[in-house]
Amino acid sequence: MRTGVTAPRGFRAAGVKAGIKGDALDLALLVADGDCAAAGVFTRSRTAAPPVAVARGHLASGHARAVVVNSGCANAATGPAGLADAREMANLTARAVGCEPGEVVVSSTGVIGVRLPMDRIRSGIARAGDQLSADHGTDAARAIMTTDTKPKEAAVGLVVGGVRCAVGGMAKGAGMIAPNMATMLAFFTTDITIAPPLLHSALVSAVGESLNRITVDGDTSTNDCAVVLASGAAGAPAIETTGPDYETFGVALTTVARRLADMLIRDGEGVTRVAEVRVEGAGTPDEADRIARVVAESPLVKTALYGGDPNWGRVLAAAGRAGVPLDGDRVSIWIGDVQVAESGVACDYEEKDAAAAMEEDPVRFRIRLAQGEASGWMLTSDLSHRYVDINAHYRT
Repeated sequence: MRTGVTAPRGFRAAGVKAGIKGDALDLALLVADGDCAAAGVFTRSRTAAPPVAVARGHLASGHARAVVVNSGCANAATGPAGLADAREMANLTARAVGCEPGEVVVSSTGVIGVRLPMDRIRSGIARAGDQLSADHGTDAARAIMTTDTKPKEAAVGLVVGGVRCAVGGMAKGAGMIAPNMATMLAFFTTDITIAPPLLHSALVSAVGESLNRITVDGDTSTNDCAVVLASGAAGAPAIETTGPDYETFGVALTTVARRLADMLIRDGEGVTRVAEVRVEGAGTPDEADRIARVVAESPLVKTALYGGDPNWGRVLAAAGRAGVPLDGDRVSIWIGDVQVAESGVACDYEEKDAAAAMEEDPVRFRIRLAQGEASGWMLTSDLSHRYVDINAHYRT
């Protein structure tokens, strides 16, 4: 079974060197053999890039045939000219693959504030169109990378109406990763048949339990998106209402999204350790998620994680400033299986045991508030010297 976006039937892909990033794959096409139900979720940034505007507009129909992605240039903060370039990318792709421009999802990633080199984009899209193949999914996954060190691909099988189907996906992202809809670029495919509104709701749910629960640095991008296409090529009965088949698909889509999310956090810029922050006993799920996110994004927690220092006081302090009502005298904290604080004060624990828990993969921080029944979680990474080095010289 293929491992990425071409694992489901009815899809071809390509990744080519367009010359945007020198001698590297930097332009990808993902194309369906026929009309697809489609859905997307996008950045909430007020400075969203022109490709986001174009993609949102095209997906309003609930259908698409192709995705075009370039890396190396975000086409963000480029004004009306950038919007015209994004629309031209859709037109060029439509011409190359034989569909309408409104059936093309456009996406870009890379440096902000720089115009796309459209002469290279034009030739790159034409060459990618000639190289489309079900065997080139990994090339496409490589072509969307920026500071990633490896491509991210995943796929799972499922059964709908007695028919074997699949869900596949690819993603990119190593910095500017934080929950705010989607936290990078992610593209999913499936060969089931499903009504567009149900496809959208499944995508929102899957993103909420995966890509929206990872944070590398607390920053979100101008270009974030997650898009799913459903080809129907497996020939399974159509999913028109919620029920067992819809739930089965939702589990499969979430599984692929979680696998990609785990790959993203582990390949984050400068990452040496990954941690799970789990909050229990909150008053509401939103309050649990808020505390988990503040702890996960705390520079002091992240630097302690980098040093392997079981400094639970930093976890407590971050929870206390999350803007959520809580009683500090009822908070208990664990690192792995080692309880380090109970009712807001230190436990009698062995420092060496807590230090050993900081070497687990992932490191597990558990915070019990004793204020309700709700829970939430986040995956985070450490903050290393390497992260600073990468981002201090991102453009130079």
